[in-house]
Amino acid sequence: MRLKPHLVLQLTLTLFISVLSINTTADDDLSMNVITFNIRMNTPNDGEHAWPYRKEKVASVIRFHQADIIGMQEALRGQIDDLQNLLPEYRWLGVGRNDGENDGNNGGEFSPIFYREDRFNVLDNGTFWLSETPDVIASKSWDAAITRIATWAVMEDQQTQRQFLLLNTHFDHRGEQARTNSAALITERVPELSGDRPVIITGDFNVPPTADAYKTMTGKFFDSYVKTTTDPHGPEGTFGGFVVGSSENDRRIDYVFVSENIEVLRYAALSDQWDGAYPSDHLPVMTELQLRQ
Repeated sequence: MRLKPHLVLQLTLTLFISVLSINTTADDDLSMNVITFNIRMNTPNDGEHAWPYRKEKVASVIRFHQADIIGMQEALRGQIDDLQNLLPEYRWLGVGRNDGENDGNNGGEFSPIFYREDRFNVLDNGTFWLSETPDVIASKSWDAAITRIATWAVMEDQQTQRQFLLLNTHFDHRGEQARTNSAALITERVPELSGDRPVIITGDFNVPPTADAYKTMTGKFFDSYVKTTTDPHGPEGTFGGFVVGSSENDRRIDYVFVSENIEVLRYAALSDQWDGAYPSDHLPVMTELQLRQ
């Protein structure tokens, strides 16, 4: 039986739309939401903003914005345990910067990587110290005020079998030389760790875009704020305290850097707040990323 011309056209259009729909869905599945989030260490000195009053809010931000991976900073082991209980669909990796251990409560701050267990496999991971002896546990160099680390993982997306390197870090808050040299150390180490895989770097870098450390990072990687294909969402500043509207909150010091073979579909500094207070003294930065084929 021969189809009439208008039926052939209608069938062709239907098939084209179906294929387009399949391709769009496939592309959507390839993207992932990656957040960098300094959650502020647990200290009673924060009073009404202390961790026990914030932990559910931090978890809520992660859950609501459907984060796939979160690079955290300033996390003490007790805070990690709290978030693991509140977010059972995630797993985490990392060690304390003071002793290189991932158990107990005496390891100091972690720079842990939280990830959705149902989507990613961890193929390899480790930590190095931001110092002249990066493989020496708890080492500190240059003009750094305290010990700093970078935690990394080679991950595989279960949906696509694509692999990438995720590195999470926290630069020193006082030492300018330490920050500059830490950026150089990371850019030197990443090629060996990534093995030509796409690279995502999350962190609190404690520097504005005018700093030498930022220039070193962007000499090798792209700032997702600049690379996003859509306009950045939310405030420009990412640090300034817990109070909404603080005049201090104009410093952009938290970043997600990516390699050239990663598309940045969206960027946002998340200003979720409860009764005039943010869940941390840093705004989480969320990016929607897509690995190029």
